[in-house]
Amino acid sequence: MSKQRNFPFTAIVGQATMRTGLLLNSVDPGIGGILISGHKGTGKSTAVRALADILPEIAVVKDCPYLCSPSDENTMCIDCTQKLREGKNLPTMMRSMPLVELPLNATEDRVVGTLNIEQAFKTWESKFEPGLLAAANRGILYVDEVNLLNDHIVDILLDSAASGVNVVEREGISYVHPARFILVGTMNPEEGELRPQFLDRFGLSLTVSSTNDPTLRQHIVTRRIAFDEAPEAFVSRYGENEKIVSDHVLEARNRIHDISTPQEMIGLAVNLSAEVGAQGHRADIAIVKTARALAALLEDEVVRPNHIFEAARYVLPHRISNVLLATAENIEKKLEDTLAKYDNSGTAEEKSDNNENGEEDWDDFSEQVPGSTAASNVDMLFSFLEEKKKLSLMPMN
Repeated sequence: MSKQRNFPFTAIVGQATMRTGLLLNSVDPGIGGILISGHKGTGKSTAVRALADILPEIAVVKDCPYLCSPSDENTMCIDCTQKLREGKNLPTMMRSMPLVELPLNATEDRVVGTLNIEQAFKTWESKFEPGLLAAANRGILYVDEVNLLNDHIVDILLDSAASGVNVVEREGISYVHPARFILVGTMNPEEGELRPQFLDRFGLSLTVSSTNDPTLRQHIVTRRIAFDEAPEAFVSRYGENEKIVSDHVLEARNRIHDISTPQEMIGLAVNLSAEVGAQGHRADIAIVKTARALAALLEDEVVRPNHIFEAARYVLPHRISNVLLATAENIEKKLEDTLAKYDNSGTAEEKSDNNENGEEDWDDFSEQVPGSTAASNVDMLFSFLEEKKKLSLMPMN
């Protein structure tokens, strides 16, 4: 039986904002996941499934249901930790990045797992049957039509995504296991909105739409038909591109811990969040984490204003609260006006102080990384990959 093939990530036409958002979470899952909103047929599910294929393989403890890393005791399950401390050998194997799709009708037990209470009372040992959160550990948890999911299940997913663990409690007995995953939710706004209390807990959000450009639409149709008729051949044609992106994500993961984040950049992130009325501090933190991931992907050593501005376009739209009529157009205008205000001023006193100290002017940064910070530049990453990594954005059709 042949393996089912997914449409290649680098063969997707356009949708650079969506693909960049997915890669940012792949570099740092601690960003808090991503919510992608858009009508049917805009490539949401295609992009998520394709992402799993380009992410690097992971080393796992063989037969461990939580796919524990054999080299990281801090994120191991209870059983693997105990074996390691007892000096037992942990056999390892390489496997592809897990992609777990959550069905809409999933029950709580199916998601979090179940505890055998009867056996626990008899033997004083908790017998735990892992659920979908266990299967998604160190991988991707994909929830299509997340706005139609039971609120209680959504709450569980977001709690686990934020904490990195799954805690199951029944009759005074509890079991904890690692649950670190990239959370991706997609939704069609025509089928209802996600409640505000859940919306804020997604690190990033974006809206995708179909293109009206006849040439791009032709590329989309041509590639999809070619893939449907000969999946193996089509996937192989994009193999080099896929490897370029896969290697680049792995390098960015290793590089991100060395990225320097000046206090001025943290201050800029905080000011942007406050300017648009974002509640709490999730937005501030998410902007900084996203900016670090973007800097890592762009092979920069320090977080700069253009990274902060671009990160804000993913972090703030679903958190803007001081717009009278919160239509998509008004929210976008508020965000772009805010970014332009800080991009042009920074403020004036800060720019003056930086120049006196011999530091670079903010305006110079836009010349060092592809794209201007004054306007949305969703192609920043893919332009960089095309120029620096020889990624062919429009290969054979």
